[in-house]
Amino acid sequence: MMNNQWNMTDLRVFCQVAKRSSFVGAATDLGISPAYVTKRIAHLESALATTLFHRTTRRVLISDSGETAYAWARKVLDAAEELNQGVAGVKTLPKGPLRISTSLRLGRNHLAPILADMRRQYPELEVWLEVMDRRVDLLGEGFDIDVRMGDVHEPHMIAHHVARNARVLCAAPTYLAQRGHPKTLADLASHDCLMYRDRHQTFGVWRLQGPDGPESVKIRGSMGSNQSDIMHQWALEGLGIIPLASWDVAGMLRDGSLARVLPQYHQSADVWAVTAARLDQSAKLRMCTELLISQLQSGPYALDTSVV
Repeated sequence: MMNNQWNMTDLRVFCQVAKRSSFVGAATDLGISPAYVTKRIAHLESALATTLFHRTTRRVLISDSGETAYAWARKVLDAAEELNQGVAGVKTLPKGPLRISTSLRLGRNHLAPILADMRRQYPELEVWLEVMDRRVDLLGEGFDIDVRMGDVHEPHMIAHHVARNARVLCAAPTYLAQRGHPKTLADLASHDCLMYRDRHQTFGVWRLQGPDGPESVKIRGSMGSNQSDIMHQWALEGLGIIPLASWDVAGMLRDGSLARVLPQYHQSADVWAVTAARLDQSAKLRMCTELLISQLQSGPYALDTSVV
């Protein structure tokens, strides 16, 4: 039976452990001992009569009950912060840690300069940007925002639309001059296709939208990677056909570095900013998410959606 004898300190410690997936990491961030972190988590688990984390020798994994508790804990902490600001009668600047994840090219070419400007505007923010060409576990890996392409399927995640986008099939003119243009989707089976294992696609199968709706084609190729920069370079060197994000390839299509292949086909992959908490529950999270969306839509580092 729950005794409900938890306090704000328990919630702050719990949320930091959830973000870092580490008792030691949370202790370092909060300036307290790991033993005290362990004590506070044990106290909160006892108060809620549930297991919040699954501990292994290598990492700490948030439980299903922990994910539910995290959403409510954030509401409580953010409401307390808003209360303090309201009573003080002043508008405080956003401060504290923000952990953001995204793919390599999106992060390097777009988010990094936007976040640099944001940090100059709000110097009390602590910004961590992690780039990886795979889908992240927002809660399990401790991120506040994940900027990604493709549909959001995880339960309890909140998706904020950033921009229209599609992956379009491309190849270098040198490749097409040597191998010819495929005329149908089935023709791809006899072409060299660059095998890219991105954040969620099935390796060796391309699923595309065409004139007759969704279609799949099994492709082959002798070169592949999970790193987007490598795949772009191989495509530019004429090594095969590849689906690339329209916002990332628009300039290459304009200058002729790459050419469209089977332009009637594409993969839907809009850009989203995904959060575990609602924006109205955190002024800091709301500011950062809204700024990212605004800048990616119309700022100097905006995504080029002219191909869509």
